[in-house]
This record gives sequence, structure tokens and C-alpha cells, in this order.
Amino acid sequence: MRQRSSAANLYLVNSVAIYPGSFDPLTLGHQSVIERGAEVFSKLHVVIVHNPNKTPLFSVTERLEMVKLATKHLTNVEVSALETGLLVDRAKSLGAKVILKGFRTAGDIEYELPMAQVNRDLANLETVFMAAEPVHGYVSSSLVKEVAGLGGDVSGYLTPEVAKRLIERLSK
Repeated sequence: MRQRSSAANLYLVNSVAIYPGSFDPLTLGHQSVIERGAEVFSKLHVVIVHNPNKTPLFSVTERLEMVKLATKHLTNVEVSALETGLLVDRAKSLGAKVILKGFRTAGDIEYELPMAQVNRDLANLETVFMAAEPVHGYVSSSLVKEVAGLGGDVSGYLTPEVAKRLIERLSK
């Protein structure tokens, strides 16, 4: 990841965004979007959401712990969970006007675009898409879990703490 000057805040004054995801587990790609989002928005709410199409490896509590640990250095980031209900309702309750979404490929955009349009219709929330940094462009939580499950080295895709938790979980 390229170095950034902590003295140069790029964020928009009084801009609040919400960055939803299952984060099962949190990858360095997710963390990159969070850190870059924290530079753009004056407040960034990272919200762990339930994806009915996935069976999580980690509990919501465990994912909250991992994301909070990985973002503790970011003073304008708050982490919470949304286990039921609509993301747009949570966004409104947090004062967010923007949903931040990271994307790796055109396939991610195709998947996310209809949701972005519905979120705009439901709550007049704009979605801002942030491209993954090239070094993280192919990394997904699912792929990382698969590689780790087969005994591969995932240290280049996760923080040391998250990698340790993943390996421990898969060895049970």
C-alpha cells in the first residue's frame, strides 16, 4: 500500500458514510478501503452485515473484534453490526448520506449496481465505489478462507491477528 501523509486530510467536511460488508474475515483489501474512506469522509461507519447467501466462519462478535482492532488507529471510524433490517435504515440513523463500496472487478460492479440503485430509491443514499488497490484486486474473503483451509500461506492477505484467528478456526 502506498504511504499517505497523515497531515493531509482529504475528507469532505461533515460527510458521513457507511461501509457495509460481511468481513468474514477482514482482508487487507477491506482495510485499504476503510483507511482510504477515512481520508475522504469525516466519519466512516463500518457496519458488519448479515449476508443471507453466505454462512459465516466467524461470529458477528468475532468479526467486530477483528475490525475494531484493525481500525483502532483511525479516529473517525466506528464499527458496529447490523444483523437484521435494512442497511438504508441504519445509514439514516447514523446520519450517513453515502454508502461506500469497494470493488475489485467489473463483476463486483454488476453485483453492486442494482443494490446502489435501490438504496437511492429507498432512502436517497448515494453509493460511492472505490476501486481496490491493484495489490488487493484479486483477494476475497472466500478465496483467503479456501487457501488457508488447504494449508496455504495467507499472511499477505490479512493482518497477523486475523491470519492467526483464521488458522486457529480452520484447525479445529
